[in-house]
Amino acid sequence: MKVPKSPDAILKFVKDSKIKIIRLWFTDILGQLKGFAIPQDELEKAFYEGMGFDGSSIEGFVRIYESDLLAKPDPRTFSILPWTIDGEKTACVFCDIMTPDGKPYEGDPRYVLRMNLKIAKELGYTYFVGPELEYFYVNGPDNPATLDKGGYFDVTPTDVGTKLRKKTIFVLEKMGINVEYTHHEVSHSQHEIDLRYRDALTMADYTMIYRLIVKEIAREDGVYATFMPKPIFGINGSGMHTHQSLFEGKKNAFYDPDDEYSLSDIAKYFIAGLLKHSEEITAVTNQWVNSYKRLVPGYEAPAYISWGRKNRSALVRVPFYKPKKEESIRVEYRAPDPACNPYLAFSCMLRAGLRGIEKKYPLPEPIEEDIYTMSENERKKRGIKSLPDSLYTAILNTEKSDVVKDALGENVFKKFIANRKREWEEYRIQVTDYEIKKYLPIL
Repeated sequence: MKVPKSPDAILKFVKDSKIKIIRLWFTDILGQLKGFAIPQDELEKAFYEGMGFDGSSIEGFVRIYESDLLAKPDPRTFSILPWTIDGEKTACVFCDIMTPDGKPYEGDPRYVLRMNLKIAKELGYTYFVGPELEYFYVNGPDNPATLDKGGYFDVTPTDVGTKLRKKTIFVLEKMGINVEYTHHEVSHSQHEIDLRYRDALTMADYTMIYRLIVKEIAREDGVYATFMPKPIFGINGSGMHTHQSLFEGKKNAFYDPDDEYSLSDIAKYFIAGLLKHSEEITAVTNQWVNSYKRLVPGYEAPAYISWGRKNRSALVRVPFYKPKKEESIRVEYRAPDPACNPYLAFSCMLRAGLRGIEKKYPLPEPIEEDIYTMSENERKKRGIKSLPDSLYTAILNTEKSDVVKDALGENVFKKFIANRKREWEEYRIQVTDYEIKKYLPIL
């Protein structure tokens, strides 16, 4: 079913299709999907005036004495949800958040990404991303027992996730979200569905829908899907490797057919920017305490700051599947996890890369050896630094970063830092099962 993308056409479509309820969506500062529903009769007012709501109850939004905000639907994101409520069709649409005087609200993560994409556009670039979101199917939110014993690319009758992935793909495609491929991941009960690359704003919206659909399909089958970065000790966690490229019109600005890596100077500067500012942006791409249980050596997650082509222990990788195909040349940043706020994460990766282009950062030599097996002295000799090893360390790096402050804007920057510090303090004072089991019998 082709869905219209202009307000007047949508209003007619909703009436003709007898869609009674429309869900207005946006995200809070942590990337949690928020929203409320309106009846069909209110949709016209929503498009042209916006719908008021209390912003003081949304994490990272306004203070209680300046609580009034408006949610104004972006018609280009209008879609039909694949399930009914009491037999009635339901639609959804992402919103831009506005202040009562009609100005964009600076604390809206979607607005933050819009502003960064505007900066890229003024430089002549369109920023495309293609994230690979991994996740686990487990028995329930309180029971992380896995559902299968499958491994990477396994196709077996015992892989119960195959059916769930298949249903998820059908729903995503029905909603107009193109899937590139899907497969079982390395860990037991770990899966991946990769979305075909799109401009960053569209992809951030798609990422929010993707996470919702994966969870909803799992719930319908009586299991639980989690995007928690490291839900199970001793096996690989879940990442969101993010493939990125800059286009100038239809030309891939990262492509140079005469370079040994097929990389242009623009691409090399962009990679250098990601490497140089990686420690600063990690609190945004990996925003939870649990994120740092994944970023450790030995589990296919990057722990060290380097780049390479074939090296999957590197932070930045240049995929080399089709080195002479212009469209295929891109940069893969491997640190983010699928529980981040995609609007803010894409913003920070873009601005780190653009800073590299602006300053013409020199690109260090690629590292193709397994960095995990190197000694600390060897890494030091080769200038290989480490990513932050805890949320607290990451916050300290982010707090000093003018790149992240410029990317997020002062409003979101201050609130994000304060929010993450609060989580670290909550975590820091906990007494864990590890401590009880280790210390209580002997102390």
